[in-house]
Amino acid sequence: MSTPYSIGIDFGGTSVKLARVLPDGTIAARASFATAGLDGVDGWLAAVADTLSTLCPGGLDDPDFAAVGVGVPGFVDFDRGFVHDLTNVPGWTAVPLADRLSALLHRPAVVENDVNAMTAGECAAGAGRAYRHAIFLTLGTGVGGGVLINGTLYRGAHSMAGEIGHVSIDMNGISSPMGRGGVEQYVGNRRLVERALAAIDAGRPSSILALANNDRAAVTPKTISRAAAAGDPLALEIFDFAADCLATMMASCAYLLQPEAFIVGGGVSAAGPILFDPLKKHLSERLTPYFYSRLQIVPAALGNDAGMIGCGLLALRKADILPD
Repeated sequence: MSTPYSIGIDFGGTSVKLARVLPDGTIAARASFATAGLDGVDGWLAAVADTLSTLCPGGLDDPDFAAVGVGVPGFVDFDRGFVHDLTNVPGWTAVPLADRLSALLHRPAVVENDVNAMTAGECAAGAGRAYRHAIFLTLGTGVGGGVLINGTLYRGAHSMAGEIGHVSIDMNGISSPMGRGGVEQYVGNRRLVERALAAIDAGRPSSILALANNDRAAVTPKTISRAAAAGDPLALEIFDFAADCLATMMASCAYLLQPEAFIVGGGVSAAGPILFDPLKKHLSERLTPYFYSRLQIVPAALGNDAGMIGCGLLALRKADILPD
């Protein structure tokens, strides 16, 4: 018997990654193309069709190709499959992407925020499979989030729920277009690097710069993580600070929603115990034992595949291959 599949697409600012996703969340094949150089939405759609003609075993007419799902880095209306705006990709404002894809591929199509797609992937086929109530967060350039309630991805009134990075941890804190004191203004990649370099400039001894060959522009959270793993006091202090900021946000979310677990992914989470140990410590200090003892903090399992898998599974639900 043949097995139906979907195509899950992770639309990034640098590259577009595509995967053939089976109903159990397995990736059967993958491909990618560069985001740069495409002629707007029409060029992007043409590149998708061209890539799918080789990614699908039977081409675009493959009868097992059931649906397509796309995760995008911006604000979307999930019910309409409508992209409001992609701030990092020019020409992507007010795009009815699901309708355009369906017309092009003659298949059902879904469009989701990229971090919601990652949440769907992790909670269906990754670290969140055991939970009905979970919060996913990804740590990188910013802080993204998604919320699973009673086994269902919660999108809010206008498909924009889960913007955890903008949850304020300081009512008089750093301002941004998204508000004031949002947690990502303190623990985003750039902020962590700025904090390290400012301390070094103020005279703090550290191996961080040496690990970057004394090139300030080459310092990244990974550099700081390597220094912390070697016992560098400043690097450990920076990770403790980041963990405390995250714990402040997570405690508020825990009291509001009482999830079973926080699932933590993204580049900064690769620091492992250097991040997770102080994160658990600070969160336990900010929650009552009743809440904390019933809460798991676990690393994400699917890495960069989470978005493609999540989009693929959402698409299979749209096509009634999987139950809602």
